[in-house]
Amino acid sequence: MSIRKRNGSDFWHVDIRAPGGSRVRQSTGTTNRKEAQEYHDKLKAELWRIAKLGEKPSRSFDEAALRFLNEHAGTVDYTNKAIHIRHFREVFEGRRLDSITRDEIFTALPEVSGRTNKITRLSNTTKNRYLGTMRAMLNTAMRDWEWIEKVPKLSEMAIGPKRIRWITREEAQRLIRAISTDWMRDVTILGFATGLRQANLLGMEWTQIDLVKRRAWVHPDQAKARKPIGVPLNREAVDVIRRNIGRHERFVFVRGKSPVVKWDIGQWNRAVERAGIEHFRFHDVRHTWASWHVQGGTPLNRLMELGGWSKYEMVLRYAHLAPDHLAEHADTVTIWAHDGSECGAQDGPDMGLMA
Repeated sequence: MSIRKRNGSDFWHVDIRAPGGSRVRQSTGTTNRKEAQEYHDKLKAELWRIAKLGEKPSRSFDEAALRFLNEHAGTVDYTNKAIHIRHFREVFEGRRLDSITRDEIFTALPEVSGRTNKITRLSNTTKNRYLGTMRAMLNTAMRDWEWIEKVPKLSEMAIGPKRIRWITREEAQRLIRAISTDWMRDVTILGFATGLRQANLLGMEWTQIDLVKRRAWVHPDQAKARKPIGVPLNREAVDVIRRNIGRHERFVFVRGKSPVVKWDIGQWNRAVERAGIEHFRFHDVRHTWASWHVQGGTPLNRLMELGGWSKYEMVLRYAHLAPDHLAEHADTVTIWAHDGSECGAQDGPDMGLMA
C-alpha cells in the first residue's frame, strides 16, 4: 500500500518505488487523507522527472535538519540549535525545504518558553535566536549543499534598548557573602574578577591556566565569538583558583567531586534576594565587570579585547558610564559667552530686566 499510517503517528506516510528501483518512505506531514494522496502523486511525478529528465531532487526539512545538526555537533551552541530545530520540526516535518515560506516561519515561532514549569513569554531576543538557527540552516542548504535555489528573507524582530544592569562593589560584596555554597561563591568571585561568561567559568580546565604568569585563556571553540580570549588574572582571581587546586584533576570547579554540569539558579536567586538586590542574573556579573572597567578608565578598545567581544558596538553600551574623556569639550557650547575671565552672576542676563 503506497499511503498508510504508521503505528503511533497521526500523519499519513508514503511508500513509493522510484523508477530507478529505490524505495522512498517518508511522512506527508498531514493527517488529511486527501492531502496525503496529493502529496503522494506530486512526489511520484517528481521522482519520475528526476529519473527521466535529470532534475534535482527536492529535499525535505527533516533531511536538512538532520544534516545541519550533524555538521554542528560538538559546537558550543549545539544544544540551543537542537532545541530550535526540534521546535520547527513539529511544524515542518515532511515538508519540502523549498516550499517553506517566510510567513510560515514567523508564524511558527514559539510564544512561551518550554524550559520551565511556569509560563514565560519569549522575548524578541529569544525569538531572534530561533530565526538565526533557521536562517543558518537555509543559507547552508542553498550556498553549501545546493539543495535549494533561494531562501526566504528572515529579518530580525525589533528589540528595544535595554539598560545595562550592574551593581556597586558594596552590593557585590553583599552578594558574595550571601552565597552559601563554596563552588558557587568562587565562580561568582572569578566572574567579577575576569568578566568571563558562565559557560567558560564552569567549564574551565587546569590546562587553561598559568598561575605563575597569572593568566588564563579561552580557546576559540569555547568562545562565543569563536576567537581566542586571553584572560589576565588579578590577585582575587588567583586566590580563587588556588583555593580549588587538587579538587579535580581536570576541571577547576567541582560540585562535590564531580564537574559542574549546570548553574544552581534557585540557590542563586535566593542569594540575590538575601543580599537585597533586585533583578540580577548571573550574566549581569559580566555587565558589572565591564562597567567597573569603564568607570575605572579602561579604554573601550582594551575592554573589547579583555571581554572577547567581536563587535565594537557591544562595548559602546558601557561608554556612557565614564564620559570623562568628553569633559574638555563641555564648555564649547554655553548659554552665555565668556571671555575666559572670572565670571560671576553679572555675566548672565539681567534677571531684573527680564522680569
